[in-house]
Amino acid sequence: MKIGVLGLQGDIREHCSSLEECGVEAQIVRRVEEISAVDALVIPGGESTTIAHLAKVFGVFDLIQQRIAEGLPVYGSCAGMIMLADRVIGATQDQKTFGGLDITVRRNAFGRQVDSFEVDIAISPLHETMRAVFIRAPWVESVGVGVEVLASVKGNDGTEHAVAVRQGPLLATSFHPELTSDNRIHRYFIDEVCKPRVSIR
Repeated sequence: MKIGVLGLQGDIREHCSSLEECGVEAQIVRRVEEISAVDALVIPGGESTTIAHLAKVFGVFDLIQQRIAEGLPVYGSCAGMIMLADRVIGATQDQKTFGGLDITVRRNAFGRQVDSFEVDIAISPLHETMRAVFIRAPWVESVGVGVEVLASVKGNDGTEHAVAVRQGPLLATSFHPELTSDNRIHRYFIDEVCKPRVSIR
């Protein structure tokens, strides 16, 4: 199985390292032929507007949308969650996403860079808590019927908000597991999200 890490902007190499530590081939991808050849894709954290802009510059925005619609397994962390969301609150004018995940996210919901934090959270498929790093992170305001909430965190508004969700072949987290030594989210993506669907390619 070959997993591509979208190499336009963000913490690209950290995701590659996490995937390789899980024993899979990780490839940085940014061109049409590279994205067409992978079995799954990771969209890293960074700046969602920059990722969208560069995807258009490199001519891969429509291709990624198409592959998601066709069932490509995709994991998005932080900005990657925004790029997978169908709806975005606080979006810049004319901001576009790849979509596919029936959620509404709020950009920078937990605050600015100085409001970044770490917390231990319970993630249902992992059966144990893990340390989660939030950096200018979004949260999920609402989910569609087919979306499974895997983890939630109390926001500064005093209410619980989803920070990890899955809908079929799409997985997204508000936090950055690639910035820790805990690769269980990547392992879950490989073992539970990707493998049942790789055979369709």
